[in-house]
Amino acid sequence: MSNENLFFQAFVYLAAAVITVPISKRLGLGSVLGYLIAGVVIGPFGLRLVGQEGQDVMRFAEFGVVMMLFLVGLQLQPDLLWRMRVPILGLGGLQMVANVVLLSGLGILLGLSWQTALAIALILPLSSTAIGVQTLTERGLMRTEGGQSAFSILLFQAVAVIPILALLPLLTTNPGEAVSQTATSSNTLAGWQQTLLVMSTVGGIVVGGRFLMRPVFRFIAATRLREIFTATALLLVVGITLAMQAVGLSPALGTFVAGVVLAESEYRHELMSTVEPFQSLLLGLFFLSVGASINFNLILGQPLLIFGLIVGVSILKSGVLIALGKLFKLDLNQSILFAFALVQGDEFAFVLFSFAAQSNVLSENLAGSLIAVVALSMLLSPLFMIAYDRLIVPRFLLQLDDREADDIEDNENSVIIAGFGRFGQIVGRLLLANGYPITVLEYNPAQIELLRRFGWKVFYGDASRIDLLYAAGAAQSKLLVVAIDDREQILEIVDLARNHFPHLKILARAIDRRHCYELIRRGVDVIQRETFGSALDMGVEALKLLGLRAYKAHRAAQTFRHHDEEALYDMASVEGDDTALMARSRQLAQDLERILQSDEREIAHDDRAWDVLAQQRDAI
Repeated sequence: MSNENLFFQAFVYLAAAVITVPISKRLGLGSVLGYLIAGVVIGPFGLRLVGQEGQDVMRFAEFGVVMMLFLVGLQLQPDLLWRMRVPILGLGGLQMVANVVLLSGLGILLGLSWQTALAIALILPLSSTAIGVQTLTERGLMRTEGGQSAFSILLFQAVAVIPILALLPLLTTNPGEAVSQTATSSNTLAGWQQTLLVMSTVGGIVVGGRFLMRPVFRFIAATRLREIFTATALLLVVGITLAMQAVGLSPALGTFVAGVVLAESEYRHELMSTVEPFQSLLLGLFFLSVGASINFNLILGQPLLIFGLIVGVSILKSGVLIALGKLFKLDLNQSILFAFALVQGDEFAFVLFSFAAQSNVLSENLAGSLIAVVALSMLLSPLFMIAYDRLIVPRFLLQLDDREADDIEDNENSVIIAGFGRFGQIVGRLLLANGYPITVLEYNPAQIELLRRFGWKVFYGDASRIDLLYAAGAAQSKLLVVAIDDREQILEIVDLARNHFPHLKILARAIDRRHCYELIRRGVDVIQRETFGSALDMGVEALKLLGLRAYKAHRAAQTFRHHDEEALYDMASVEGDDTALMARSRQLAQDLERILQSDEREIAHDDRAWDVLAQQRDAI
């Protein structure tokens, strides 16, 4: 490829990504689908801006998947992997076994030989790590039960690629003509020698990552040349990739192992920030290449077969995953989440199906059809997550609304706390520590189960329902603490309590300043902005580190707090009129600056007040 053509291809790929992906994100389709669509548009069956050279680009772009596995490994400490051993081996192993048994049986019933049916059944259940992780991370679902379950299966599948590669040549129907795609100098070794070479390579990665790379990174970091650190990180990933390819193993697995080994290194975060930009760009290039490589001629030639396989495999994989979710006691919505996240085929399937064809396990036509199925499943995968967001989640929330609230026994607790997350728990713990019993209402079932495991007595129910407030004892209680994180529901609960329980003192959490204005107009007794107190405390520490006496810093903070709270109530009356609001805000800022300056002049130079630390320093 000439330099001129290279730059043109780079321009085409970058332009396609820059134009398509933001539009896709804006429409709620996600970046993965945007990349795939862009690939289809510029590919041989679209604008034909890229053609056969797309195969060369694909080989380069697969390095993005390798780098992604390295980053995933960096985020997993070995002790976390050990704690995840049950879902990795249990969920991952059962998912693979169930799919292999079902797909093999189905293939044999359709007239395929058992070798061909088994080969297909080993490859089709694999799911794309790139798409699965990217989609779950974009939606903030990676740390949910469904997200963690999906990740466990993806880890198992990454390891499973190794025995699948080893097994495929044994399924050939014509051993004499089988040709290994991964042929290297190592394929001339005896079986025991090959096994020893593989074990030595993986062991070398582990030992080198633990004992050799740390001193190397320490030496490189001492140069304070960021570009050399970047070069070293890329050299590590490329070197492991070449080593794994040399012994016929998955490069992604090797870099994943290296990432896990380096996860406890002091250079973990620096490595992540260094590699991530390259990984993101190459991963986008990978998705573009997948879209461009879809053979629509083959699809249009046998559309019923291709789409029948997509639908059949999707239903089978989803059914198995949802059943496993039930077996492992996941909520139904979480089971559906990880089933939809893993419904697509795997990027390694392109390699495995090609390898199976070269090993005479599959015919060229069958392998081509199956590659088209995998590519289209990757193209359709984001649509499953859109369906989850727009159909499954709302339906699940409706089911929650229909759930009966817990029965609350008669109590004489003087405080009701609505919402017991990170905000409400602090209030509740302080009250209980001082001998004031509380009644806790929480609407998140997962949070309730977690709190109950820690011994908290929490009742399920929506605090915006009048009957639940009556049951919680609002007619006799003294205080209602509204600590949920939904701004509209907070206002709804406040309105309800004001109308039906006027004797209640209401303490409410404010999400931001404008939310605070709305609560002020409703006459809430105490309003606490969720970040104001902690931000003010940090401001005090900043002043002290800048050399201000502790008592002066605290006095300035108290003056700021008093003035800001007065300003809140003052500005609440003009909120809605942006011109008046801005003018009043500027005036109040000038007033605050003048107050703090005059306060500084009033303090005597030798006034030490209660600045004990400063006195101790002076005494020394």
